[in-house]
Amino acid sequence: MKYPVNEVFQTIQGEGVHSGVPSLFVRLQGCPVGCSWCDTKHTWDVLKEDEVDTHVIISKRLDSPQYTQLTGSELIALFQKQNFKASHVVITGGEPCMYDLSELTDTLIEAGYSIQIETSGTYEVLVNDRVWVTVSPKVAMKGGMEVLRAAMQRADEIKHPVARESDIENLDALLAESELDASDVFICLQPISQKARATKLCMDTCIERNWRLSVQTHKYLGIA
Repeated sequence: MKYPVNEVFQTIQGEGVHSGVPSLFVRLQGCPVGCSWCDTKHTWDVLKEDEVDTHVIISKRLDSPQYTQLTGSELIALFQKQNFKASHVVITGGEPCMYDLSELTDTLIEAGYSIQIETSGTYEVLVNDRVWVTVSPKVAMKGGMEVLRAAMQRADEIKHPVARESDIENLDALLAESELDASDVFICLQPISQKARATKLCMDTCIERNWRLSVQTHKYLGIA
């Protein structure tokens, strides 16, 4: 199976439980969720005219909707050709769970990589059982998609974007609807756009509930 790959790069994971881990990011094209604050809106549409050769993706320096189609084995060959050293792969988007990722994650795990998926929770999560699933639930977005109970229950980590108190209330409702106890999963609160008010709200809530703070360290460091 081939997957529409918008971008592949090596960096340090800046968010959530794996913050600080050297990582290979694989960004897939396509997302119907419609988050207003999204910083990768160029990945939303999958148009045939944007499909390009793999060498264009590797040399890409600016955000664009261009993508290439790769199998898991072709992706590993690309890692090797680029001489990437990280062994942790983060599959993100877009919304990666638009696609059945079973074959891709099986192939990467068989090759010795650890895998993390970042998803909005609006699609069924079809991955190898050993994949670390990060659900960043998107509630009442423009696309009108529902966060699935099954996706929440598959999560190893819930990384929740927060701007105001109502975002905390939405998370509480999702946890209750999904019959998830906060002790069963890592919960990371992530302030939207590093705003001081949102950061304080996240810090206060994390201290009160013994949750974790995710501060998007890559943005403070000015790296990808």
